[in-house]
Amino acid sequence: MFSFRWLLGALHLTIWGPVTLTMTHAMLPPPPVQCNDAGCTLYNSYGVWNDRKDCHVPSITYPTTEEELRLAVAHANQNNLKVKVVSRFSHTIPKLACPDDAQHGNSMLISTLKYNSSIEIDAANLAVTADAGVGLRELIDEVERSGLSLVPAPYWEGVSVGGVISTGAHGSSWWGKGGAVHDHVIGLNLIVPARESEGYAKIIRIGAKDPLLNAAKVSLGMLGVISKVKLSLEPAFKRSVAYNFTDDAHIEDIFMDHGKKYEFADVTWYPSRHTAVYRYDYRVPLSTSGNGEYDFLGFQPNSIVVSKATRSSEKLLESARNVNGKCALATTFVGFKKLVANGLKNGLIFTGYPVVGHQGKMQTSGSCLYSTKIDTSCAWDPRIGGLFFYETTAIFPALKFGDFLRDVKKLRDLKPENFCGVDIYNGFLIRFIKASQAYLGQSEDSIVLDYNYYRADDSSTPRLNQDVWEEVEQMAFFKYGAKPHWAKNRNLAFLDLQHKYPNFIKFLAAKKQLDPKNMFSSEWSDEILYGKEAVKADGCALEGQCICSEDIHCSPKKGYFCERGLVYKEARVCRYSSSATK
Repeated sequence: MFSFRWLLGALHLTIWGPVTLTMTHAMLPPPPVQCNDAGCTLYNSYGVWNDRKDCHVPSITYPTTEEELRLAVAHANQNNLKVKVVSRFSHTIPKLACPDDAQHGNSMLISTLKYNSSIEIDAANLAVTADAGVGLRELIDEVERSGLSLVPAPYWEGVSVGGVISTGAHGSSWWGKGGAVHDHVIGLNLIVPARESEGYAKIIRIGAKDPLLNAAKVSLGMLGVISKVKLSLEPAFKRSVAYNFTDDAHIEDIFMDHGKKYEFADVTWYPSRHTAVYRYDYRVPLSTSGNGEYDFLGFQPNSIVVSKATRSSEKLLESARNVNGKCALATTFVGFKKLVANGLKNGLIFTGYPVVGHQGKMQTSGSCLYSTKIDTSCAWDPRIGGLFFYETTAIFPALKFGDFLRDVKKLRDLKPENFCGVDIYNGFLIRFIKASQAYLGQSEDSIVLDYNYYRADDSSTPRLNQDVWEEVEQMAFFKYGAKPHWAKNRNLAFLDLQHKYPNFIKFLAAKKQLDPKNMFSSEWSDEILYGKEAVKADGCALEGQCICSEDIHCSPKKGYFCERGLVYKEARVCRYSSSATK
């Protein structure tokens, strides 16, 4: 998730002076695929993949119907091409959507951008079936117009229906079927390779009781092309939301009861500020007064000038090793967030708690995707030189999360100001998701921890307090066995993950059954699925391509050496030393 940054930009203008930029119309997110006579290049929404290498693909096709989608898969199968699917959006951080062999012309992309026309509501059976390319916001709005609600509510709406289930996107809930969208899937159509006699590709319809559904509903795009998704619905309802900004004392003992008490609970923890924010969020009858909405601050359209200024300010603080400057920004940010309720609005503005509104408007947001305001964009749009960051998301067994928080507090208490860098983004966001039957889903009731932090413009530049975030990261994934969110994280988070999924072998069996020639696999997706560490090289630990074991994996010339963790002693992190030598 991302924080509200225009206020910080205003501080930058005060401290460092103005940034010159010609006023322009609103910049909507660019298409993820750019093509020219030499071929196509696939980007994610941040403009840079984890390895900073471009994804080149010879060609792309844009089907508009399920049959055209099937024909595209058939063409790829008949011609022995590697295939990956992309949508209108591209918010996956790992390189899951990049196919192999671009240099040999043996790959192609299939886009669902134009395959987005069908949303069929079955009110009698409380279900909706949508084309895979339908955007999440379009689906939610159509469902709400029919007097129904989709219960799981991911926080970011810049995803397609096919994409939202493929990588395990979720909201927050331990109630009912839980907060993960894939746990509300009751059927889907999957296009897979077939024999010549079957036309080289076929559509298989996977129902609620079909064992293949547990493999297909979180598949990372590695089983075939999802063409239609059927989701369960409930009668329409409203939600009542309030935030409680309070001290973080006993957060490690409170979080469990909080998740059980409120249907859509979450917690945001600002460790450097010793502040925890508890979201009191539950459903109320449709007759309840209120027409509020949640327009998350970080997903609102930001001034391009301010986004650039904010990035410039953060870079200056990094280069000056100015921890106190980051802490001043963190204090201001958290205070302002409290003032405006993080984007909750009773009407046009926030006027007080609780804020009551329809389910479809109270969680999922992303207004920067559609803004028409002059000089605005999403703050991380790579074309403007705005925000640039890492996003670590770890999924913990619920019973282990309290001990993790205790360890992080121990690390925080050694030097609280070292945590200010995460608090000027969105602190630690804590969410709740229920045990899933999906083979690549969470196998027990779980806690999801999500945090953002500064990323340098080039891969050889170390970061202020880099060792802190590396220790937290390794503590999460290796000491406490957290699973990585499939669509986020640096590559090291995926190391040795097979044993974390009890049904991993079942997923591989389904993969072999549906895609025996590995048409939908690639070097990049295999690297994630099988948890392969990159070849260790100079500086590889700076961006999470490896865990350091020698100083050379950090940046000794810039004063960063491979050291043990301060609390989690088994961690190996790149720590700054002011001495000229280690």
